[in-house]
Amino acid sequence: QVQLVESGGGLVQAGGSLRLSCAASGFTFSMYAMGWFRQAPGKEREVVTAINWSGGNTHYEGSVKGRFSISRDNAKNTVYLQMNSLKPEDTAVYYCAADRGRSWDLSGIPSDYDYWGQGTQVTVSS
Repeated sequence: QVQLVESGGGLVQAGGSLRLSCAASGFTFSMYAMGWFRQAPGKEREVVTAINWSGGNTHYEGSVKGRFSISRDNAKNTVYLQMNSLKPEDTAVYYCAADRGRSWDLSGIPSDYDYWGQGTQVTVSS
């Protein structure tokens, strides 16, 4: 049974930090690119960042560049999202997702991803 379980969300003041984790099981994690998406109320789901299977290629959405960092530990079947200098506009439900379809390039399209977690709420107060 495929599972992606996010953790680490919560309430934080603007300027603070959070570290999200996504633990994967039920599939060969090291063969999948991984992405973090977010969805705010009334908005479409958008890509935040993605990382290829080896960690050698990463992509960041413009508004999070320099503040967020994605990493993965294939031995632990876990992908992480370190979020620093958080802003109120970062408030959203954050989802991790797995993409089997590519080895180097990365996709920001939700429909390209095969598996999804249930999401974790991140709320940044001003």
